[in-house]
Amino acid sequence: LTDPKHWDDEPFDLIVSNPPWSITWPSDSDPVLANDERFKAAGVLAPKSKADLAFVMHSLSWLSSEGTAAIVCFPGVMYRGGREKTIREYLVKENFVDAVIQMPFNLFFGTNVSCCLLILRKAKENDKTAFIDASSEFVSVTNSNKLSEENIQTVYRWYMDKKEVEHKVKLVSIDDIAKEDYNLSVSTYVEPEDTREKV
Repeated sequence: LTDPKHWDDEPFDLIVSNPPWSITWPSDSDPVLANDERFKAAGVLAPKSKADLAFVMHSLSWLSSEGTAAIVCFPGVMYRGGREKTIREYLVKENFVDAVIQMPFNLFFGTNVSCCLLILRKAKENDKTAFIDASSEFVSVTNSNKLSEENIQTVYRWYMDKKEVEHKVKLVSIDDIAKEDYNLSVSTYVEPEDTREKV
């Protein structure tokens, strides 16, 4: 964030990023960052204690006009308030959020937190955002969960088809996201299936 290495290479058609979660950074206490074109479009910079959305804004700023970015995010990024809400509002109003995919828990070494994939696109075809619940798409392997090739293809198909699937995929307009106060949590929009035994 403070010493980017690819100024001479951007813009990019595709960015795949797994940035560190909730690290500290100087934010707008550094006047150089406060005026950095990568961050200031949203009107505020990500908070000092949580740089997550600074990485998102960095990736977005380096996308080409037809580009797509896929970013692994800590789930709190999707609903926390303050500056992070302001940045989400910017991303939604500018129609950059193509999809939010809720992934299974316990996929990564060192944490059992279930991450989200934030998909950003500069050239969307409409104002719909796909919210995809892929939390059950995994196979258990010893002490962790993995994505099988079948799991990957299922999630990929849901994303590419952009069609509603009960309990799995919901297409939501900018106006409806605004009504939810720019909350981008998948659980806000996708109703989970009730698997309890009916008595």
